[in-house]
Amino acid sequence: MSDEKPIAWSYLIAAAVSLIGLGDAIYLTVQHLTGATLRCTIVSGCSEVLGSHYAQVGPVPLAAIGAAAYFTVFSLAILAAFGYRSAIPFLKIILALMFLTTIWLLYLQAFVIRHFCQYCLLSAIVTTILTLLIFLPDVLKKFRGSRPPGTQRH
Repeated sequence: MSDEKPIAWSYLIAAAVSLIGLGDAIYLTVQHLTGATLRCTIVSGCSEVLGSHYAQVGPVPLAAIGAAAYFTVFSLAILAAFGYRSAIPFLKIILALMFLTTIWLLYLQAFVIRHFCQYCLLSAIVTTILTLLIFLPDVLKKFRGSRPPGTQRH
């Protein structure tokens, strides 16, 4: 019998998905720091969004903070996938903060800047997928466990 722990696939999938967000955030950071003009092929508001004062925190591009967050999610998800359970609470905290930030940034794009950036929307999709991957199993487990005694699952 082996002492190896099984791989937790949901965390491994989350790690892979986080690499999409990391690539997106690094691309935006490089574009921001070099002053390059972004080409938007799906929507037409990238310049307005990424040129707004909301695109940075002090002198730091918001995308650089996103890249650091995605790298942290990748690292913690890999640890969790291979049995380091102590990484999971930190992963959940980071993802909760990322998801709340995503909601705020979507609000800013829709109602304040009134333009959307396709790269920012990709990041929002990735963060939402990550949040679902990590939090949905717990929600489903609690939902299944909250049935009154004597009821059956079908």
